[in-house]
Amino acid sequence: MTLSDEGIALIKRFEGFRREAYRDAAGVWTIGYGHTGRAAPPPVTPGMTITPEEGEAILKADLEVFIAEISPLIETGLTANQFSALVSFAFNVGSANFARSSVLRAVNEGRLDDVPGRLALWNKAGGRVLRGLVRRRMAEGELFMTPDGAGEGGDPGGLLGWLVRLFSGLSGGGGARGESSKGAGS
Repeated sequence: MTLSDEGIALIKRFEGFRREAYRDAAGVWTIGYGHTGRAAPPPVTPGMTITPEEGEAILKADLEVFIAEISPLIETGLTANQFSALVSFAFNVGSANFARSSVLRAVNEGRLDDVPGRLALWNKAGGRVLRGLVRRRMAEGELFMTPDGAGEGGDPGGLLGWLVRLFSGLSGGGGARGESSKGAGS
């Protein structure tokens, strides 16, 4: 399975690039495009700085780790955009959280229309709903439902179709229970 250009762009957009090390919302030292040193070197330390080129190389290494970790867990064929949405999700919540998520269960049970709703549950960090996570999960759900090759912005029918199913109660994505991202990082 391969990562689509749209998937990489989504990850970069939501992670943003930071040249200097900082503590993320969970208090974890982070640099570049959401790199924490958990997935691949280098370890992130206070005062650390990187160039944009180094950030790109670190992101590539991190994504290779996540692809290797989640690919064996997926038991069904996916499009590049579907796989990319799952890589973005795992990059954000961590491979262990991905492995035990209702998102992966829905994928492996062939309930692909349920995936955007399952993603939407993972909107919390520190027990609080975060607008950034709500936006990211919506973008991941949209990418998941977008046919490969639909171009920038994708096919609005994919997301629109999912929203219609969601609000008519057919997607199974509702519910009051939220799942937490726990700031897993990469």
